[in-house]
Amino acid sequence: MKETVLQIKDLKKYYGKGDSQVKALDGVTFDVYKGEMLVLLGNSGCGKSTLLNIIGGMDSPTSGQVLLGDTDITSFKDRELTNYRKERIGFIFQFYNLLPDLTAVENVRLSIAKKDKEHKAEETLKLVGLGEERWKHYPSQLSGGEQQRVSIARALVKDADIILCDEPTGALDDKTGRTILQLLQDIVRKNGQTMVIVTHTTPIADMANRVITLKNGKIIKEKVNERPLDAKDIEW
Repeated sequence: MKETVLQIKDLKKYYGKGDSQVKALDGVTFDVYKGEMLVLLGNSGCGKSTLLNIIGGMDSPTSGQVLLGDTDITSFKDRELTNYRKERIGFIFQFYNLLPDLTAVENVRLSIAKKDKEHKAEETLKLVGLGEERWKHYPSQLSGGEQQRVSIARALVKDADIILCDEPTGALDDKTGRTILQLLQDIVRKNGQTMVIVTHTTPIADMANRVITLKNGKIIKEKVNERPLDAKDIEW
């Protein structure tokens, strides 16, 4: 039996009213299972980023539920949402979102709640393959691939329930992007991490355990990949 980590129930997000109303999400329901790589696939405007932002506690729905265990995060107040984002969810963004005035290791340490665990920053940077000689460099001194490795380390170091990735290769060239995808896949396969990736790049779906395709705010297809492709073999 698959263990359910997150339940999305009849999620809706509407903007505006009447004839000008936009239904960014229109009754989306699915579960996220422990240890899986789930890809949310669709073109720009399909609702996938809105969905990811609501799951991550960065946006609120018009109606519906996001259940982490028995807790509905859509009912959280500001402080509860802050703690949820800090402790339960890891984020990997398209443009890295690193703090420019902090070094690589300082950016990762910022995600660790307890000072006695700061050694985890160094361990996690090693895990994602960033050389020790780069740890004290600032984001502007790092390549795009190196910055994304720091971003991945920042998400991993907090031992989050789920890691959310918003177009994680969107700002990278094909070769570097494939390397980052292989790293993400290894994290899921070797560490049992649960990961949700939003992308419009169809070939990336081939490396996922499961793919949910969205269009006009609705799920139009769900597919299980019995034999996910190795990320290194993806071409786009």
